[in-house]
Amino acid sequence: MCGIVGYAGERECTGILVNALEKLEYRGYDSAGIAIFEGDRIKTVKAKGKIREGLVQRLRMEAHFSAVSGIGHTRWATHGEPSDINSHPIGNGRVSIVHNGIIENYRRVKEFLTDKGYGFESETDTEAVAKLLDYNYNGDPLDTIIKTIADIEGAYALGIMFREHKNRIFAVRKESPLIVGKGNGEMFIASDVTAIIEHTKEYYLLEPGEIADITKDGVTFYDIHKNVIEKELSVVDWDISAAEKGGYAHFMLKEIHEQPEALKRTISPRIKDGMPDFSECGLTDEKLRAYRHIYFVGCGSAMHAGIVGKYVVESLARTPVIMDIASEFRYRSPLLSPDDLVVIISQSGETADTLAALKLSNEIGADTLAIVNVVGSSIAREAKMVMYTLAGPEISVCSTKAYMVQTAFMYLIAFRVAYARNMIDEQTCKKYISMLEGVPALVEHCLADQTQYQKVAARLMSTDSLLYIGRGLDYALSMEGSLKLKEISYIHSESYAAGELKHGTISLIEDGMPVIAVATQHNLYEKTASNVKEVKSRGATVIMVCSETLKSEMADIDYPIYLPVTDDILMPLVAVVPLQLIAYYTAALKNFDVDHPKNLAKSVTVE
Repeated sequence: MCGIVGYAGERECTGILVNALEKLEYRGYDSAGIAIFEGDRIKTVKAKGKIREGLVQRLRMEAHFSAVSGIGHTRWATHGEPSDINSHPIGNGRVSIVHNGIIENYRRVKEFLTDKGYGFESETDTEAVAKLLDYNYNGDPLDTIIKTIADIEGAYALGIMFREHKNRIFAVRKESPLIVGKGNGEMFIASDVTAIIEHTKEYYLLEPGEIADITKDGVTFYDIHKNVIEKELSVVDWDISAAEKGGYAHFMLKEIHEQPEALKRTISPRIKDGMPDFSECGLTDEKLRAYRHIYFVGCGSAMHAGIVGKYVVESLARTPVIMDIASEFRYRSPLLSPDDLVVIISQSGETADTLAALKLSNEIGADTLAIVNVVGSSIAREAKMVMYTLAGPEISVCSTKAYMVQTAFMYLIAFRVAYARNMIDEQTCKKYISMLEGVPALVEHCLADQTQYQKVAARLMSTDSLLYIGRGLDYALSMEGSLKLKEISYIHSESYAAGELKHGTISLIEDGMPVIAVATQHNLYEKTASNVKEVKSRGATVIMVCSETLKSEMADIDYPIYLPVTDDILMPLVAVVPLQLIAYYTAALKNFDVDHPKNLAKSVTVE
């Protein structure tokens, strides 16, 4: 949510900044802008709307200008509606800033500055920071920044320009992510390495409270006492092709097709001699035997992966698991103890609510394990143990391959916990691992013929509302399917435990209403089939996602979708693919912006 970029070098920077902002569109935004050094002034151009329709068009209306340093921003509105005036960069001619995050005490800062004679044009919390920087300015940018950040509260990442310090940009962060990229005779700042990967693979991670002073010749890092800090240079292990569509119509479709390889990359390094191996993070069998409870904590799709994990761990290991929505975790006063394990699940590693849950768990003394996709992210750095999912960059806002590999990790954890607690023997554990290693081929099978998903999508695109139903693991899966459909097709959908239909929801069923039933668990199939008959008798159109072994039972189903056979416990990894593709094709047929659904952000860095 929101994106920051910056450039200091020798090339004309306007196109570089705009291109970098476009690479951050997946984070979610409703306006965009840039500020550059032009002559003896800071020139700002910004506009509401998409980059191509807003900012780029505005730039074309401007007289030709040239600059070699500047900052840029994509804003996702929090304080004040999306508008030109509320867009970033924000400043007063002497200072210009871009800002991710939320300043919690901005009202108090604004009142103080108003008393000092400052006027305010926007509704943003960011303007309070820009004006405070101007108020504190004494000619020394470092002194000014240090004094200012001491007076603001909240989570933030800031890119800063001072008119009197031409072609020099500054960056500072607290909670919200920010990196400094090192090129050949040029330097960058960015919220995410994706924005600058075509220019450099080398970058520094900016830690909370650190200040970066950047010119084309390099960067100097300072702490809040102006002490110089030496930092380690990191290198990206993927290239620009991973962040491009590669011939697919949308990133989402590309990422769905990347799932077999993402699974292999994630699973293979964690298997040793046919057994799940967590030695890379220090999660030993002794620890797994000693934990009183295991918590899975996440938001959105990460939460759904955790729900699958809860079912599987409790089924195989007979160990209590609490699945918590990260945004609720702190506020229900969880009964954590130092004898518990808290597994924190996040694609970006920056999700604000999930990070807050991690910090609380650390404060209480529980063991914490981060399952994240972004190396060096805040959650990865603050957890006591970390394991990376190795999905590669996920650009589409709608999570697919990240969910897939997060769920795969849930199985690895479940198998090892069950073995460590003597609930399954080594032979059984190896059997499960062997089946898990076979899942990528099953996913490829589901990807082979997509006409069946397109037919379902053609039926769904004109509907206003539908239901997903399932039992057990299928209910967990139906939650993810429903989320995928609603977030990109804007069709209202809800997921229900199939047995709950009779407790009120069945009253919503009317003639022609679609119901997507997930029935992959053989021991529950007859129960789910009974629920399907109930909705069919009331006029519903039923799409059934089920195992190939149940073909003989599908005579009265409107749209049967058959899955290749594996053990029931692993079916969520296979069955999610049709649900992803149904959602994708429904949104694509409706001609929606699949990769950038309205009002959503990829990286949710505010509560």
